[in-house]
Amino acid sequence: MADVIKDLTSGTVGGAAQLIVGHPFDTVKVKLQSQPAPLPGQLPKYSGAMDAVKQTVAAEGPRGLYKGMGAPLATVAAFNAVLFTVRGQMEALLRSEPGALLTVNQQVICGAGAGVAVSFLACPTELIKCRLQAQSALAESSSAATRAIKYGGPLDVAKQVLRSEGGIRGLYKGLLPTLAREIPGNAIMFGVYEALKQFFAGGPDTSRLGRGPLIVAGGLAGASFWASVYPTDVVKSVIQVDNYRNPKFSGSVDAFRKILASEGVKGLYRGFGPAMARSVPANAACFLAYEVTRSSLG
Repeated sequence: MADVIKDLTSGTVGGAAQLIVGHPFDTVKVKLQSQPAPLPGQLPKYSGAMDAVKQTVAAEGPRGLYKGMGAPLATVAAFNAVLFTVRGQMEALLRSEPGALLTVNQQVICGAGAGVAVSFLACPTELIKCRLQAQSALAESSSAATRAIKYGGPLDVAKQVLRSEGGIRGLYKGLLPTLAREIPGNAIMFGVYEALKQFFAGGPDTSRLGRGPLIVAGGLAGASFWASVYPTDVVKSVIQVDNYRNPKFSGSVDAFRKILASEGVKGLYRGFGPAMARSVPANAACFLAYEVTRSSLG
């Protein structure tokens, strides 16, 4: 129980650090992912990441880059507590004896298990976040027949979805691509993180690593997450912001096929630049905060 409490506390601190550092990048990513494909002869709403930043700041001020932060901030404790606690408990199950060091392959298994658990928290949280982040772009591109819904904040999104999109089921729209992102993504991320720590430490005992190696390992581990599962995240985002009454997509596979047919492989990597730019500093902050907090708790 003491280890569970330590992982809960450390995961919460790490998640808060990750969110504060990375949310503006995530807002730009979602705006690029969710903007509708332009009609023939027309230009897209945003020409790229910097253009999305400029237009957002011009229309909504700097606070626009933090839109949708309320939902993940409210649940960051639960999300990261579950992620690191499930990982910690799986580590305990895989150890041959108390205190035994785990291999990289065992950390991959722990990451996959943690990914299953966090998917059920991530899906409704990200649906709310994506709706708020993308609503300005969707409102401008919608017609009178498919008028985009306006939301007053995270709670308003949840209320409207529960009331008019099938109750709890509506909040879990996009669960399949969320699972397809979190399970392999976390398996790779935690595997890469452990491999890099062991490389820097010169062996399996990484307990004496300084903050510099932890920052590098955490940043590159986060980058490996997004590099490995990014197209799945694009599918998740477009599914979650799709109009409930007049949907463009019948499901994840249909969304994947239509994006590929209309935009090619490039369409599956919309917003990839901001995602990668976010992943390195945000995950470096997360892992460093987790390790420092965990160490301070004994």
